[in-house]
Amino acid sequence: MSKVVIFDHPLIQHKLTIMRNKYTSSKDFRELVSEIAMLMTYEITRDLPLKDVEVDTPICTTKAKKLAGKKLAVVPILRAGLGMVDGVVKMIPSARIGHIGLYRDEETLQPVEYYCKLPKDISDREVIVVDPMLATGGSAIDAVTQIKLRNPKSIKFMGLIAAPEGVEALTKAHPDVDVYCAALDEKLNEKGYIVPGLGDAGDRIFGTK
Repeated sequence: MSKVVIFDHPLIQHKLTIMRNKYTSSKDFRELVSEIAMLMTYEITRDLPLKDVEVDTPICTTKAKKLAGKKLAVVPILRAGLGMVDGVVKMIPSARIGHIGLYRDEETLQPVEYYCKLPKDISDREVIVVDPMLATGGSAIDAVTQIKLRNPKSIKFMGLIAAPEGVEALTKAHPDVDVYCAALDEKLNEKGYIVPGLGDAGDRIFGTK
């Protein structure tokens, strides 16, 4: 069964409040998305496997810990997910980056896929799918489905704001995928936007609103 984690860290909540403000500039919004993603990465990677290595310190040789295996792949759902990649990669520079392109049909609210490019060795990696908004859950479900075809070691979803409908849909469709978000909001409106939310994350990140 999926684990659902809603972050309550004061720094994350403070930055998220500034992002919700409709007067926050695109520049500040982009920076905040990256900063929150970086803070969330600290917790989402808590269970990564480690191995023992020897290292020469200026004083002596000692045993220490390093990440084991091929580590991680980060897969943003285009386009808004791109805003979270930099924050994750600052914490895990060796992570490979894939891309899945989806857009939401304005009438059906269903995701339409137009692009999928993933690391060739993704089967050796643990995958973090990133997208700021988990609204209906359609895009996240489709992205995870596509990634599962390549048999990764595991998949986690990381977003900023989620609607209860999106969390329920994603965990029902993929009960083996843990979900990490900075806030769980009230509901979706009739247009499929999260309430109170922060508007269209892609438009606000790229200044296209």
